[in-house]
Amino acid sequence: MADVIDHDLYQRTKALLEPGEIQLNGAIVHTEYGGDEDVQMMQATIDIGDLIAEHSGHDPTDCYVYSGNDSPDFSSNQHQGLTLEDEAFVWECQQLLREGSFDIVIYYEASADHEAILEGIRDLGYEVTGVEGD
Repeated sequence: MADVIDHDLYQRTKALLEPGEIQLNGAIVHTEYGGDEDVQMMQATIDIGDLIAEHSGHDPTDCYVYSGNDSPDFSSNQHQGLTLEDEAFVWECQQLLREGSFDIVIYYEASADHEAILEGIRDLGYEVTGVEGD
């Protein structure tokens, strides 16, 4: 937890990764996008999702983003990356507007290359805090 930017958000993200059906890791991506830059923030989410797909053994072009606008189980800023063929889970995220800019809390299967994902997010120009599940 050496380079954690937001300790409260880190703890909340860590709680999301608690053991369930699959083991998860996650990332908190800090952007500079304000509330009026939702298109840029959504593109960042897609770019990060493509990185996760790639480092999870999926072809990003064989995945899509499900935003769940027609589902009571999703909030308006909650999205999933799923595979086209069988709608398998690749990633899920929440986009949170905090202190004037968006943070993207995204999690994915622990079998994905966590360090490569974090490095890729940094290469996209974002500050990121990695969160490992138990």
